[in-house]
Amino acid sequence: MRHILIIGIGAGNPEHITIQAINALNRADVLFIPTKGATKTELAEVRRVICARYLARSNSRTVEFAVPVRSTEGRSYIESVDDWHASIATTYEALLKDELADGQTGAFLVWGDPMLYDSTIRIVERVKAQGRITFDFDVIPGITSLQALCASHRIPLNLVGKPVEITTGRRLAESFPHKSETAVVMLDGEQAFRKIEDPDAEIYWGAYLGTPDEIVISGRLAEVKDEVLKAREAARERMGWIMDIYLLRKGADFDE
Repeated sequence: MRHILIIGIGAGNPEHITIQAINALNRADVLFIPTKGATKTELAEVRRVICARYLARSNSRTVEFAVPVRSTEGRSYIESVDDWHASIATTYEALLKDELADGQTGAFLVWGDPMLYDSTIRIVERVKAQGRITFDFDVIPGITSLQALCASHRIPLNLVGKPVEITTGRRLAESFPHKSETAVVMLDGEQAFRKIEDPDAEIYWGAYLGTPDEIVISGRLAEVKDEVLKAREAARERMGWIMDIYLLRKGADFDE
């Protein structure tokens, strides 16, 4: 039977990788490295650096593969993601069939942590459910962009005795600030924080966390909103892509 390792590799700094993840890398016969086009070569390069730095075995190999592009035209968000996952599942199935022999172990290197706003687990489950290839899999956790964000800003994630909501830009208005006093926003292509008008709201924003290109900005949302937008646009133009996350907060420890 084939075996798959889904390995969280951290938020961009090769030193984020855990000892457990290093050991998992060295269990793999084949390491699968996704590429996402010419504008995101850094994402694949970090994976290559990790392999070069931490692989101790000489008989493993890496296989790079192109990730299908999500098509949104004429489809709802859920439909477009479902179709995209189906395309990626087809790619994964071909990789396992063509590149991994029965009895071998393959590894997918996942940015951040496979359990937080990443779909590698559900896509691998989809391949398994199709029943054309028999395999089992394990998941190795990694440092998330959320952890990296809080560390870079030197803040705790939660206020004392209060919950945290992790959401997307599309859903932010449903929760902050009337429902959740701390909201972490991922996958925000629309910069939903622009629509938050609460004068007491604070933002802790970061992009390219853990990398040499890291940018962090914090302060009262009303005062730094424009600064974040300008920094984000300039970084996107310079890099050709943007990977960012932010935390919105209202209130303080021990507030009732």
